[in-house]
Amino acid sequence: MGCNDAREIGRLAGHVAVVTGASSGIGRAIAIALSREQAHLCAVGRNPVALAETVATARQFSEARAFQIDLTVEESLQPLIQFLDELGHVEILIHGAGVIHQGRAEQADVTDFDRQYAANVRAPYVLTQRLLPLLTAAPGQIVFINSSAGLTAKRPEVGQYAATKHALRAIADSLREEVNPKGIRVLSVYLGRTATPMQEALFHQEGKTYHPAVLLQPEDVASIVVGALILPYTAEVTDISIRPMRRPG
Repeated sequence: MGCNDAREIGRLAGHVAVVTGASSGIGRAIAIALSREQAHLCAVGRNPVALAETVATARQFSEARAFQIDLTVEESLQPLIQFLDELGHVEILIHGAGVIHQGRAEQADVTDFDRQYAANVRAPYVLTQRLLPLLTAAPGQIVFINSSAGLTAKRPEVGQYAATKHALRAIADSLREEVNPKGIRVLSVYLGRTATPMQEALFHQEGKTYHPAVLLQPEDVASIVVGALILPYTAEVTDISIRPMRRPG
């Protein structure tokens, strides 16, 4: 990068950023975007190979460390928590991890519902709870990557998933009221269909042709999230809804 490149200044330099779901898709795009702003990245994911690729890219711009963690197993958080405790502060927490199972109410497996609750609701709640002392010390910012299904469930076969995303919205809204007085900002981002491996699998499951070019791009989402994070603390963006400009077929 040239010496006159504005990004070289690093608008998030010195900030510690924890990003879950950093192995691929939206989480990966946000992790790399934060690194470009020179945030110290703690990338969390389950796939060790993909996670290593994210961290290798991020290290071109800033410090970055990988944490291979199954967020649904609370004990596995300990290496991350210990590392952050030693640093003494966290400025940014991005909840990008999540799972989805679709199915009609009369056939949907309740164990799938349990998995979605564990990953989409309980895991971000627990991680937020564990990191709140460090976020308060900063003070920090929390971003919940939600879904348009967190606003409305008027689509068949998404009842389980939408229920978990509505729950995540409730957690974020209530949390905001609790932590705003401490200087912590809380943002929920409600996304339409985005070109990710998870979305590709859904298209195939639905018997539809996957055209990623007409969907939201992970980099679009990352750009919006970074823009909200760098706002002066005279402002707080609470909710953002983003959808593809062209409606997917």
